[in-house]
Amino acid sequence: MVSEETTRTTRPTTEHQTPAATAAPGNAGAVGEPRTAAPRAWTLRLVTIGIVLAALNLRPAITSLGALLEEVRDGLGMSGSVAGLLTSVPPLCFAVFGVMAPRLARRFGPSAVVCAGMAAIAAGLLIRPYAGHTAGFLVASALALAGIAVSNVLMPVIVKRWFPDRVGSMTGLYSMALALGTSIAAAITVPLTDALGGSWQSGLAVWAVLAVAAVLPWLPLVRERGTAPSVQESAQGAAGGASAGEPAARPAPARKGAVRGEQAPVLKITRSRTAWALAVFFGLQATAAYITMGWMAQIYRDAGVSAGTAGLLLAVTMVMGVPLAFVIPRVATRLPHQGPIVLVLGVCGLAGYAGLYFAPAGGAWAWALLLGVSNCAFPLALTMVGMRARTGTGVAQLSAFAQSTGYLISIPGPLLVGVLYQSSGGWGVPIALMSALMIPQMVVGFLAGRDRTVEEEAAG
Repeated sequence: MVSEETTRTTRPTTEHQTPAATAAPGNAGAVGEPRTAAPRAWTLRLVTIGIVLAALNLRPAITSLGALLEEVRDGLGMSGSVAGLLTSVPPLCFAVFGVMAPRLARRFGPSAVVCAGMAAIAAGLLIRPYAGHTAGFLVASALALAGIAVSNVLMPVIVKRWFPDRVGSMTGLYSMALALGTSIAAAITVPLTDALGGSWQSGLAVWAVLAVAAVLPWLPLVRERGTAPSVQESAQGAAGGASAGEPAARPAPARKGAVRGEQAPVLKITRSRTAWALAVFFGLQATAAYITMGWMAQIYRDAGVSAGTAGLLLAVTMVMGVPLAFVIPRVATRLPHQGPIVLVLGVCGLAGYAGLYFAPAGGAWAWALLLGVSNCAFPLALTMVGMRARTGTGVAQLSAFAQSTGYLISIPGPLLVGVLYQSSGGWGVPIALMSALMIPQMVVGFLAGRDRTVEEEAAG
């Protein structure tokens, strides 16, 4: 990381040096290490701008297509089965490409990979409307989704590396920007298309402009290469500093044979029960989110709600993530156990599904609000990724494992809901399935919220 003078308190390369960290006898490599100055304030502002712009670009490729899917199908002569396949392409790409992110980050640096990810999103969004055929459209979409996948995985790493004392607030800012980008793209893609002459190609391609803007703040940070923390970083908490009001991570145990400047080893992440619990929690909350984005409007329309109102109800559900995505991570980092938050969100989801089952039209606005609260399990999952690992290496591996495994788990959900809806002729069975999936989501989320780290479990 860049080492320059600033008015802020000096700290090691990525962490605040706390008395507990320096005094602990078991912190191999922590005592006697040279202290380096923190990055300049303008660098942190640049990283903050980069995080916000990157987050804004992580969903428009998906939601803008959903708004114009009928026009895209007609324009490319796309079959119904291929169009249905598009609903499962995003989580599939997130799983396949997301697992590559830690290796790329170790080689090139997380900032460089995020910068390349934003460039891939811009290129994919610009190319796909003009590909001229279905295969080209899918390939260009996969390029954009690959950029989204690696950026998804590395955002918690970037936050923990540059803002170790503000994991909760920065994760909240990132999650809020992501929710805002999701809802804005869904709301204004059609009006933008009309303003640009009614061409669906222009309506999709215009989102490449936002992605190009997101590349710019990362360019000065490309040379920041370090990704594997040293023993010094491993010995100090990365979840926060006491001065910021967020919990500091426990000191790392001494590692036999550790030497100054040695890099932390790659974890055997699959040995950690917490990693598995977090991966399943991530997958089940992603399943609920994709079902909501793909089918919620149709549930309302089949209940007699007009198309315009159904779209507005979906927008309300998505917009709920904007304020709560900022609040929930800040609350989560102040609790030793995040399980109670998981349970509250799950109860809201169960209440929303019960309302859809018994009175979908009568209490439509209430169900939209409740499901919007429930869908805020996503920023909570991201926050727990940063809290369940002690080191930058651990965060990168846990983020890749949880997100890649989780997105694989989420692939069948939206398709299964469609099959059940078609075979049963109504929404009773699909809604029962959604409610049933909420129970294991609450259980594994509660387990993932326990105060422990994957480094401890992998070592044990």
